[in-house]
Amino acid sequence: MKLIFPIGTLALAHWAAQHQFGLLNQLPLSPYLSIPIAIVLLDCAIYWQHRLFHAIPLLWRVHRMHHVDPDYDVSLGLRFHPIEIVLSMLIKLGFIVLLGVPVMAVFLFEVILNGMAMFNHSNLKLPLKLDAVVRKLLVTPDMHRVHHSRFRHEHNANYGFNLSIWDRLFNSYVAQPQQGHSGLRFGLSHWPKAEDNQQLSGLLSLPFRSANKK
Repeated sequence: MKLIFPIGTLALAHWAAQHQFGLLNQLPLSPYLSIPIAIVLLDCAIYWQHRLFHAIPLLWRVHRMHHVDPDYDVSLGLRFHPIEIVLSMLIKLGFIVLLGVPVMAVFLFEVILNGMAMFNHSNLKLPLKLDAVVRKLLVTPDMHRVHHSRFRHEHNANYGFNLSIWDRLFNSYVAQPQQGHSGLRFGLSHWPKAEDNQQLSGLLSLPFRSANKK
């Protein structure tokens, strides 16, 4: 799905351009303006999509597969339920059509989004001064790590994957975890069993089961 769906987004963007459909296709903008504008708008859309997957109970049921892992490493960047991947792509296709996103912007956004998801889900630790500078623009591993905390008020924060501005702008930014990074515990406290976060059958059935406490 990660390979097939992006091809569909490019095809849809090409169709929208040919038929002059969508906001950006109606504006007399050069590619030097329309491409970066489209990337920023898509990034904002992904921020709100992520936030809605936390806020709406039915969507949270499929998204919690991404949060149940008690470890934090680069594999989390690919750890999404197939249902969420399909829903996310349908939402993205809608934005591409409505905004009239150029084909090149779609291509670049997919590359940036997937690359940044790997980066900010990695267990890298940037030097504090460098992290402070980078996170003024981009989401760093330390910034996004807070989002995978077991505390609800922390995993309902720092939704961004790429640009860090959205969390600050929409009041969902938490600079540091309350127990510090050394004391940060990952996963969901009400899904502690190994089959929920390690075995494929448990992960795929997660949206359809109730919490399994010890």
